[in-house]
Amino acid sequence: MKSFEMKIFPYLMLLPMMIIFTTFLFWPAINGFWISLHRWDGLNEMVFLGTDNYTRLWGDRHFVRAFRGTMVFTAITVPSIYVVSLALALMLTRKIKASNLFRAIFYWPTMISTIIVGLSWRFLLGESFGLVNYVLVTFFGMEPVRWMTNANMALFTVVFVTTWSMAGYYMVMLIAGLKSISETYYEAAEIDGASFWQQFFAITLPLLRPMSLLVLVLSTVAVVRSYPLILALTGGGPAGATRFMVQQIHETGFSRQQMGYASAMAVVLFCVLAILTAVQFRVNRGGGQDAS
Repeated sequence: MKSFEMKIFPYLMLLPMMIIFTTFLFWPAINGFWISLHRWDGLNEMVFLGTDNYTRLWGDRHFVRAFRGTMVFTAITVPSIYVVSLALALMLTRKIKASNLFRAIFYWPTMISTIIVGLSWRFLLGESFGLVNYVLVTFFGMEPVRWMTNANMALFTVVFVTTWSMAGYYMVMLIAGLKSISETYYEAAEIDGASFWQQFFAITLPLLRPMSLLVLVLSTVAVVRSYPLILALTGGGPAGATRFMVQQIHETGFSRQQMGYASAMAVVLFCVLAILTAVQFRVNRGGGQDAS
């Protein structure tokens, strides 16, 4: 009897979490896939279409552009977040004065609402009224930079602001990963005459692999799902240059009342995230450290 209780007890402890997961994640995902097989405006009766919504997607130039833009945005932003977060973590794990204060300063942007972040940077980077352009024109005699009205600059601006707002969060994770690496490795490397970069590539990066994988996976999901910040910053413009998948799904479902079609887009987005996560696990060998 005691043995049976020991076997069943862990599952009882997991039961509340499983109920929450099933109710708020698993069931909505299954229901979303079911809706994607229908034509539905959210109010009237659903009409079964099979896979018609999915075949329609690839002929929809708005969806294709949003999908392509999301992939480009993700491919640029995720490495940027990782590099900036790692640079900050490396700097703040060294013995410098007021390191705790700087950690709080760099982490602070993650505590602000993404809507506020977008509106604040919109004010700073406005073409005719922005503070940054005022400084460039007044003190440096430059022409105003079209931060949000030029397609290429708008993408750069979105990448920069997204990196600025997220880097502090992942910096904390990487600091924890760096703190877990034993100092004896570095002491031995210094005795052998290894430089900082030799230590970084031979010791830090290999031993930081599990935390790096976590940061890459979480930041990929966060970046692909970005919506409020971009909506507040550029509104998806200019001319749809920064309209990505989540905004396209939202507008299709709630503005155009095409819930089935929007659900098909959401399923495609879920599959893309699953593939990207699987690739990252594969490339990083599941986050395992090098045997050496």
